[in-house]
Amino acid sequence: MNRTNDTKELLHPRNKHRAPYNFELLSEAYPPLSKFVQKNKFGAESINFFDASAVVALNRAILQLHYQVQGWSIPKNFLCPPIPGRVDYVHYVADLLAEENDGKIPTGSNIRFFDVGTGASCIYPLLGNAEYGWSFVASDTNFEALKAAKNNLKQNQQLSSAIELATQKNNKLIFTGLVAANNRFDVSMCNPPFHSSAKEAEKGSLRKTRNLKDKSATVASLNFGGQSSELWCDGGEYEFIKQLIRESETLKNNFLWFTTLVSKSSNLPHFEKWLLAANVDQVKIIEMKQGQKISRLLCWTFLPKEKREIWVNARWTK
Repeated sequence: MNRTNDTKELLHPRNKHRAPYNFELLSEAYPPLSKFVQKNKFGAESINFFDASAVVALNRAILQLHYQVQGWSIPKNFLCPPIPGRVDYVHYVADLLAEENDGKIPTGSNIRFFDVGTGASCIYPLLGNAEYGWSFVASDTNFEALKAAKNNLKQNQQLSSAIELATQKNNKLIFTGLVAANNRFDVSMCNPPFHSSAKEAEKGSLRKTRNLKDKSATVASLNFGGQSSELWCDGGEYEFIKQLIRESETLKNNFLWFTTLVSKSSNLPHFEKWLLAANVDQVKIIEMKQGQKISRLLCWTFLPKEKREIWVNARWTK
């Protein structure tokens, strides 16, 4: 098993959000945002990032201005994703594919992704299609989340043929039942539920509130929302990614690369051990530092280099 490890200190060079938000342009793109814009303690325009309505309005403006996604919305209390970090994942996956393609990022709808747990926001398919024209199968176990994702797609007819929604009826499974023997995907993406219980999720949110807003807080401020299936599952990310790796073994010829975000660095040695036991060909870990936040992108492939070259030559247009 070959392993590489990259550490990135800032947002990806192609990320459109490396500079501070331009609230004037954002408010022009989505006028309702303007009522949330205010001067912060440094005298710069900003919003209250602990106000869920303000964060949703900001996301709508960002998607409309930078990604030509219209009418985006999520139901109350569903996870509202931070777009700069989410699009970083998309760009690093693009780099991963470029390594298989003589340094050129493969674009267009023939590049096919599987998004595990797409959520109501359907954020990775929206961003991946907007930036690179990729197509997606986006799965989830939550009916309400998929209903909201479907509504977001309806607002953007250009996405109707690019993004397919799929219901995983068994919340203990990930790919099983959704990926047929003849299906081929270039990449799987996943932002797993990190916590192992509702109580643990609550503690994590309270810790975030104390670190960023009020050190004496006793109740979490959930500006991002989140349903149970989005924030926690039995065993947390440890068990979820363990299942992801287990199922990937049975689909080693269906995917070029498997990828997932990892929240806890202490889990990485376990995941690498399981991947070694699964006899993967290559593992890549990308550690992304964005301010105080650290995200880890775990990537693996079962296909040796010569088979990946065959895959690329057969499926991609260089």
